[in-house]
Amino acid sequence: MSVNVLAFATSQRRHGNSETLLDALLEAMAAEEGVTIEKYSLDEIVIEPCRGCNACEELNRCINDDDDLNWVLERIIEADIVVMASPVYCMGMCAQAKALVDRMQVLRSRKYVLHLPIAPAERQDKRLGAFLSTAGQDWDYVFDALIPSVKCFFHLADIKNRDISYLMVNNVDNMGALAAHPTATADAAVLGKQMIADIKARLAEGDRKGGEEGDKMEAGDKTEDAEGTEQQREKTA
Repeated sequence: MSVNVLAFATSQRRHGNSETLLDALLEAMAAEEGVTIEKYSLDEIVIEPCRGCNACEELNRCINDDDDLNWVLERIIEADIVVMASPVYCMGMCAQAKALVDRMQVLRSRKYVLHLPIAPAERQDKRLGAFLSTAGQDWDYVFDALIPSVKCFFHLADIKNRDISYLMVNNVDNMGALAAHPTATADAAVLGKQMIADIKARLAEGDRKGGEEGDKMEAGDKTEDAEGTEQQREKTA
């Protein structure tokens, strides 16, 4: 069974605390059989701020062809697991992460204006999301302000609130502080393995139900063929 994981490292400080946390999660996922990891740093691809033009309400895509958004959205829809990692800047997610969230307006238009599906019906409830974050402050409420944006991102990607996992570590400010944290990378590894186990169970259940539906259809076809043959015999007789 194959599992496709799509991950975004959104901080412009490469290999900082939030990306280190993300890499620990992805390493654990990659160790599981059948898992493919696709990771992008938002300093390697271009996601410009939303223009607010609402052209996506008619085009079903972003009118801005000068950046990478349109193919990135397709990758998001295709993925079994979507992961975003962001540091906390001024009590919110970093600007690069928020730009990606804002550009999900395309999927909002697709879903609520054009009334088109995001993920195919057979993949409903079979996709997972995770949000990882780090903050320098040690306040227990330091992550509160970014949660609504996170939920919006996953909601528009057709990943339900109940299917989002969170791992957020505070009091890690300086470069390398996350690696010295007593539990953070181990917690990320545990979460990664658990998410792969969960998604494989969901996909297997979907395959089982799909097989049962196929068997029922095949049995129905055979019954119809048998009834048709019997009726033909009666007419002949």
